[in-house]
Amino acid sequence: MHVTAALVRHAKYRLVQLRFVTALGVAEYVRVQAWHEATLPHCPLHPTGGCSFRRNGTYGRVDPPGTRVPRWYCPEGHCTFSLLADCFAARLPGSLTELEQVVVEAEQAASLEAAANRVRTDDIALPGALRWTRRRLRQVHPILEILIALIPQLWGCQPTISALRRWLQCDNVLPQLRELAGAYLHRLPPPLGFACVWPRGGADGPIQHDKGPDPPLAMS
Repeated sequence: MHVTAALVRHAKYRLVQLRFVTALGVAEYVRVQAWHEATLPHCPLHPTGGCSFRRNGTYGRVDPPGTRVPRWYCPEGHCTFSLLADCFAARLPGSLTELEQVVVEAEQAASLEAAANRVRTDDIALPGALRWTRRRLRQVHPILEILIALIPQLWGCQPTISALRRWLQCDNVLPQLRELAGAYLHRLPPPLGFACVWPRGGADGPIQHDKGPDPPLAMS
């Protein structure tokens, strides 16, 4: 296992995600606690040294339970860096393989409603399942268009998971695309890339881990 470190945008962004190159699947990553094996040999802000760069624990992902993501911290740059294993979707629960299957179901189903009913197995009404499915389609298909225009190996392919599976002759496209796009991950949006995506309206402040919604205001 090794790390390809690509700085995401600018030093003022406090949470910077980098690629943890590994062939492990999600279950194996959790079973062997692979986050202990991840290394970041130097600070991305100070590649020649001179700062107090150090490991800074881990943070958890909800899916699957027990998943941890390793972090490092540069006190001088006031920046936290995390290493996300190749099997995981960025800023979205679950794995790239699970995400890919949702998109394939939607591409091949007779309707989006039929696809939503198949891919969502928990107790959720159809409108919620449709929103859940549409969100993933809106995130994945634009990235496919970008990569097909960007990577000569993909020129001429249609921007769908089904077409890319045939083009690349593989069963799991998204992990392979993350590898092919390794040099561009700092500019590609999630869930494949690691570029920062600001909330609607934009922001200039640092990106921090989500602490959840604020409690309701007390009624006077």
